[in-house]
Amino acid sequence: MSGETLGGREELVTKSIHQHVASARGRFREAGLSSQGAELDARLLAQFVLGWSAERLITCGHDPVPPDFVGKYDALVERRLGREPYAYIVGQQEFWGLPFEVSPAVLIPRHETELIVEVALELFPEPGGSLKAADLGTGSGCLAVALATERPAARIVATDISGAALAVARQNAARHGVADRIEFRCADLLNDLGGPFDMIACNPPYVAERDRRGLQPEVRDHEPDVALFGGADGFHIVERLVQGASVYLRPGGYLLFEFGLGQDERIESLIADTDNLGLRELRRDLQGIARTAVVERM
Repeated sequence: MSGETLGGREELVTKSIHQHVASARGRFREAGLSSQGAELDARLLAQFVLGWSAERLITCGHDPVPPDFVGKYDALVERRLGREPYAYIVGQQEFWGLPFEVSPAVLIPRHETELIVEVALELFPEPGGSLKAADLGTGSGCLAVALATERPAARIVATDISGAALAVARQNAARHGVADRIEFRCADLLNDLGGPFDMIACNPPYVAERDRRGLQPEVRDHEPDVALFGGADGFHIVERLVQGASVYLRPGGYLLFEFGLGQDERIESLIADTDNLGLRELRRDLQGIARTAVVERM
């Protein structure tokens, strides 16, 4: 019995980093992650614990594990097996090439939301030009901070109904050196916004409550409901945004907002029925899916 125990301990000690990663990858697949997701998360969690680059993990991954690796790595693996998002586990997500602190108080920034920044820079192409903008439902602050880094003369009001979210956004603004040009306010969408603005940007909650059960566990069980769900049909916040935005925009100003898959026809109708607004474009992502509405104040 003592020999078996000793052998087990020796195997645990001599097991390589790659072997631990392979074991986690198999467990992730069994838990329902895609093959690609299981591969990526198993590797990235190891890199996070070790503080290594992908290249170093490839080169040194056959070495015996460093001290304390197994306990730390296994703890993070267990969290991911519970379908906690990787970004929450490591506390960070990249957006517009910048690292952003994230927590369960904020929506994890998505790549498709970068379309709003892309369009904004096209509409206001002068890096040193003045720009007065608002970011509604700022969450992690990703839109406001990305815009402020690209347009040094911009002045931005960033609002959120969640005080916890605003705390995260303020930290991200300070991290990237733009806190002096972003005013953070705790407010519900357009309430007490001020203005007029050259541009209003928003990634509103647009998931229909009836679609809750079909969401991935990472989203449904971990990301904040207030940032996800827009009422029974997903349009409650979007309608408030579109119908109220013109009051806060200067003539010739723009409203940019994200919307959900398959909502484009209803977005077009909503804007057509709203006074003082005209639809300039529905910007599509790389898959050709309409994602962002570009609306002009007439």
